[in-house]
Amino acid sequence: MTEKIIILDFGSQVTQLIGRRLRELNVYCEIYPFNKIPKLDESVRGIILSGSPYSVRDKEAPQIDLKEIRGRLPILGICYGAQYIAYHCGGDVKPSLSREYGRAKLHITSHSRLFEGVRDGSQIWMSHGDTIAEIPENAETIASTEDIRNAAYHIKGEETYAVQFHPEVFHSEDGPKILENFALGICGCKGDWTPASFIESTVRELRAKIGDDKVILGLSGGVDSTVAGVLLNKAIGKNLHCIFVDNGLLRLNEFKDVLASYEDMGLNVTGVDASERFLSALKGVTDPEAKRKAIGKTFIEVFDEEARKIEGAKWLAQGTIYPDVIESASVKGPSATIKSHHNVGGLPEKMSLKIVEPLRALFKDEVRRVGRELNVKKDLIDRHPFPGPSLGIRILGEVTPEKLDILRKADDIFIRGLRNTECTAGIKSASDPLRDAETLYDSIWQAGTILLPVKSVGVMGDERTYEYTVALRAVISTDGMTADWVHLPYSFLAKVSNDIINKVRGVNRVVYDISSKPPATIEWE
Repeated sequence: MTEKIIILDFGSQVTQLIGRRLRELNVYCEIYPFNKIPKLDESVRGIILSGSPYSVRDKEAPQIDLKEIRGRLPILGICYGAQYIAYHCGGDVKPSLSREYGRAKLHITSHSRLFEGVRDGSQIWMSHGDTIAEIPENAETIASTEDIRNAAYHIKGEETYAVQFHPEVFHSEDGPKILENFALGICGCKGDWTPASFIESTVRELRAKIGDDKVILGLSGGVDSTVAGVLLNKAIGKNLHCIFVDNGLLRLNEFKDVLASYEDMGLNVTGVDASERFLSALKGVTDPEAKRKAIGKTFIEVFDEEARKIEGAKWLAQGTIYPDVIESASVKGPSATIKSHHNVGGLPEKMSLKIVEPLRALFKDEVRRVGRELNVKKDLIDRHPFPGPSLGIRILGEVTPEKLDILRKADDIFIRGLRNTECTAGIKSASDPLRDAETLYDSIWQAGTILLPVKSVGVMGDERTYEYTVALRAVISTDGMTADWVHLPYSFLAKVSNDIINKVRGVNRVVYDISSKPPATIEWE
């Protein structure tokens, strides 16, 4: 039984970061909404209460009963969690005289297991409008800041700790050490949840669950489906049947190259060229949402037809990862639909197949580490995220063969340039924050080229031109929920712009997108 720490989410925007920091310590953890506490069996070693946008004094504030947990399991309250424990255990929480946001210095006032090895005066990050005016009667203050007397406290006689700051965020310098002290020291976790141990246990579980049944998996060339395929292949071998659909919207030579890579890896893959079918479905369609739906509908039809050729299939495998699981069970329910996502969500009910999701416990960077442990090729494992609707949503307006040809060539120049340009030493890889980036491509979360429905006047030689504009996009992110634009070197942008304009017929202008998410999205459509 895998030991774990349970994180109860009260709606904080950075709850996932707590989970990521624990996973970096090789400690397995699971995140649940505060109102859906799982059964606390012997595998659970501790509980963490997250932050929240609410005040504990609000009528609508999230409420939980800690009676069954306190004294039985170690507890760490973070921000709202700290205020909640104080407020419901006899302390007092009041509005701050001034809102407490940003950097502060932590001053340790009493010896505590939580702060062993933490430097006195280290930087922490505050983000709250209330403050703990009085701690419970049976508690002791263990840290303060210049402005906050009760920055952290411990309830005597039990392993219950609370901090008003956020140890999980990057700006809290010794935050990882505080979480390590809680997870490995106070909770007694072994810290042995590694990619190798995950593979061993998952393969064992997959064999037990699936037996000799056949499984169908839709491959996309992306990291998640690739790693899921290799993991399943290790577990069930020839009973895994993979389908890779060419929707006519892939990048230059992508269908041929990725299919060859899969075959070299020993996967049982059927390649399906349905490009004409997709382009026919997109003819005359200009609305972004209508394009996504047309692509998704056609994919389901093609995949369903191919899957039915596999007799006796009982399972549908999906590359679902942990952020997808968390989002679907969020505190406030699913967020508003900004864009429809292209996936096989419509297939299970239609095909009457059981679902298997071998990666549903992993964050994106963990998927990559598992892939490396499985010896998946670097070109596949370190690929940037790529939208399900492919280049269909990187062509603004109607998708045509002519526009696809222009975009493929321009995008190939941009991506090859990123792959072939060395990165400044010491910059971390966007695909794995624990690794250094070797190239500009490695330092970026996602990059791509967008063909705009705009033509402008240019001059080539002595001739006037009136051709398309392409926009280059490169962002840094941890999970795709927020993102910032990358400050690519001017010399690199100049070379790529020059190469695109000189080598891609139909383009005479290149621009660079310097918008962050929010307010913009990573993709333009």
